Amino acid sequence: MAQEIERKFLPASEGWRGRAAGAPYLQGYLCASKEQTVRVRLAGDQAFLTIKGPSQGISRAEFEYPIPLADARELFLLCPLPLIEKTRYRIEHAGLIWEVDEFSGANSGLILIEVELAFAEQAFVKPDWVGEEVSADSRYTNAMLSRRPYSTWAKE
Repeated sequence: MAQEIERKFLPASEGWRGRAAGAPYLQGYLCASKEQTVRVRLAGDQAFLTIKGPSQGISRAEFEYPIPLADARELFLLCPLPLIEKTRYRIEHAGLIWEVDEFSGANSGLILIEVELAFAEQAFVKPDWVGEEVSADSRYTNAMLSRRPYSTWAKE
């Protein structure tokens, strides 16, 4: 079974800027619950359908399949709004790829940093621009951000 083992952080500074070119991402959720998510994503000029199982700590089952761009555009019409809009920057640091997501649209102002690990207890060196860990805070999952955007947080 494919496993996603991911830790998520807020930035400590803007030190990540200028380290990599960004790629536009657009994603929507056909299904989003604690038990599973089904996501459609445009990443640059590629499209994917991703199915994820329930989280167990920082791990969860993940299956991702490339799909035709035209299919992705049609599937977006089935997704509740807002869609997730972001620019992703992939930055190598100490042997790992750190993904910085700068959100726009309904989640404008939010920046999240993720690192995927080979196993849950894997040691890693955090870049100095990586701050507080938010892996356990479900508000920061993209599925939750599609239902409860960052722009609404201050109003609650």
